[in-house]
Amino acid sequence: MAELELTIAYKTKPARVGLILMGALMPVWALIVPFCLGLFLGLILLKPGQVSPLITMLVLMGLAVIPIISVVVTALCEDDRLLVSKEGLAFPLFMLPGLGFRRERLWSDLSHVRLIWNGTSNYSNHDMLLMYFRSGGCAQISLKDVSKADLEQLFLALEIWGANAQKVQEVTSFQNLLQNENKGLEHLSYTQMWEEELSRRFNATAFVPLEPGKTLQSGQLKIVRQLAFGGLSAIYLAQRDNLELVVVKEAVVPANSDQQSKDKATELFYREAQFLMRLNHPQVAKVLNYFVDDGRNYMLLEYIHGQDLRQLVKQHGAQSEAKVLSWARQIVDILLYLHGQDPPIVHRDLTPDNLVLREDGDLVLIDFGAANEFVGTATGTLVGKQAYIAPEQFRGKATTQSDIYAFGGTLYFLLTGHDPEALCQSHPRERNQDVSDKVDQLVAACTNLELSQRVPTAKEALEVIAEITTKQPVSELT
Repeated sequence: MAELELTIAYKTKPARVGLILMGALMPVWALIVPFCLGLFLGLILLKPGQVSPLITMLVLMGLAVIPIISVVVTALCEDDRLLVSKEGLAFPLFMLPGLGFRRERLWSDLSHVRLIWNGTSNYSNHDMLLMYFRSGGCAQISLKDVSKADLEQLFLALEIWGANAQKVQEVTSFQNLLQNENKGLEHLSYTQMWEEELSRRFNATAFVPLEPGKTLQSGQLKIVRQLAFGGLSAIYLAQRDNLELVVVKEAVVPANSDQQSKDKATELFYREAQFLMRLNHPQVAKVLNYFVDDGRNYMLLEYIHGQDLRQLVKQHGAQSEAKVLSWARQIVDILLYLHGQDPPIVHRDLTPDNLVLREDGDLVLIDFGAANEFVGTATGTLVGKQAYIAPEQFRGKATTQSDIYAFGGTLYFLLTGHDPEALCQSHPRERNQDVSDKVDQLVAACTNLELSQRVPTAKEALEVIAEITTKQPVSELT
């Protein structure tokens, strides 16, 4: 929801039926009725006095009113958008009676929010979001008639811009469930959702993470919620200048570190963050800024709305080989761009968690490892997801081929639904017999523990993928 204005499709059943009906009747009210009106007017002009004035007036009014009413009804049915901005909301025309015929409402006018909800993800016709306004009127929005992705955006807008309105506990519970569903968790029990998400995203930290509502940079940034934290780093969703959403990544140097380690880590963090800010690729999350606030180091990144590949696989299971190869092309294209920089950029954290699938089908690589390197340098410890880290990266000597190893591990996960075993060459065909020998060879070649035998560059990985997808022979890689 980085846009200044959000458009939410709100397609109610009566509006859909009405639009279909008016479309079917369009030849009548748009052509036949005006034609009859013209004929009647012509008859009156040619033979005045033959029809009584009362009948003439009634017929003329009837023939004139039918197209007007039809146009109005069609406009009401076609207006199926709810507009949300930082100033307020604009509701569809058919909701005007319940709003006292005031279509636009400011956030300051929103007094309280209620939710009528059956407690499950299967919404009924009675499940409603109710927004009451101080100046009078209530907006009733059917949960069933809004997509879950748009519902998440609407509830996020209520959380950020409608923060002063009173909300019942059900609103928060529903928002949490909705966010988990959109991340692919709807088929898990509540206990599983809680435990798995906490273990993945919220591990123990060696510092106190920022709480929602905390401001940074003299109030320019406001923390909305914690997205993940663990060890010596944290990731937050924040709002910048009360407008767009951004991601804040925090890296902490332990207080007991010596000054030399702190200085070295800070220098590395700034140098790499400044370099990353120059990147410009549509499938790479932009690094917008870096700064220090109250002695803590932060990096500001573009907010990407979508579902990460880990949760997509958790929801739908192992993916088809054709789909994985399509994604593999996109990932390798991103690596080509990063590794083609001068000097080459090693992402260091290429995993299913850091690849977000947008609604347009494009993958976006997020969460650069700059802060991870920064923390690792300061503490002398390795930061990252072990199953995707190449042996040389464990030794603190990451290269572009380390990203190739992580790329192979990511393909393994997408094809099997399981994380690869750490520090092992991966063969997805051992878990999924539907994986072809050629793709199995590709993954094994990318995850070879020996640099000399691993796929050397993203360009060569792309060539292999092209050979597989065009059914050309693939040379033996392992």
